[in-house]
Amino acid sequence: MEFKTDALLLKAVDYGENDKLATLLTAERGKTVAALKGVKKGSAKLKFAAQPFCFAEYVLAEKSGRHTVISASLHDGFYPLCEDVEKYYAAAVVCEACDKLAYEGMACGGLLVAAVTALTEMCGRDAAFPLVKFLLTALQLAGYPVRADALAVPLRESTREAGERVSENPSVTHSVRDSSPARGAEFLAVPKRESTREAGERVLSSLFFDMERGAFSLEKGTPASAVTYFCIREALGYEAPPREREGEKRALRLLYSYFAYQTDSELLSLPDYIRML
Repeated sequence: MEFKTDALLLKAVDYGENDKLATLLTAERGKTVAALKGVKKGSAKLKFAAQPFCFAEYVLAEKSGRHTVISASLHDGFYPLCEDVEKYYAAAVVCEACDKLAYEGMACGGLLVAAVTALTEMCGRDAAFPLVKFLLTALQLAGYPVRADALAVPLRESTREAGERVSENPSVTHSVRDSSPARGAEFLAVPKRESTREAGERVLSSLFFDMERGAFSLEKGTPASAVTYFCIREALGYEAPPREREGEKRALRLLYSYFAYQTDSELLSLPDYIRML
């Protein structure tokens, strides 16, 4: 039996003298392993189909539960990602996350779209923020959403009391005015005269991230910074101050820990990428 499917190559490993085994992410069939025969030869027509980050229409033959790629038509090779080492590692994190979250026979349309969108954006000027957005989407699709629409204020405290506890400096307040998708959501308001980093440093000891709930809190959890909160908030589509590189790095570190906590597996490429930023 033969079938066509749009797929993103997640990884390809050597198999025999001239073949490779490709792990493909498909929308309808989830993660699929297929043989690419003869692609290690210099003249192989399907050599491109075994290259990193290949997004193509693959034609697969299925026999006795095994798959073989018999042809492929390229959609996008994302070649700029292979010309920049930082972007290459960021793209590798995308593929690694897909590999860990997807399973055979699982509907993965949303994950495939998110991955291809992230790789497309990474071909532009920067890869860090697209990676933050992708990881948040992938975690949400896997059932582990991250919340940054509002800080989790303990019920025993009023919003004003919580705001006063966040900072003794009245210039940093707990505001309820927000034009974000979650109308009325609360967020830390950073005064214009301060940089996000300066404000983040001042409230560092007051912000936490609850790994169990996937939400920022003023009460308990792993210590987090305001720049982390703002970066993740922006990535989720909410209003936030202008982000900084430090916020992206800290957000990625947090997502690395959260991914490991919820899935019991690590994104091995992510620490290497963070060190490059």
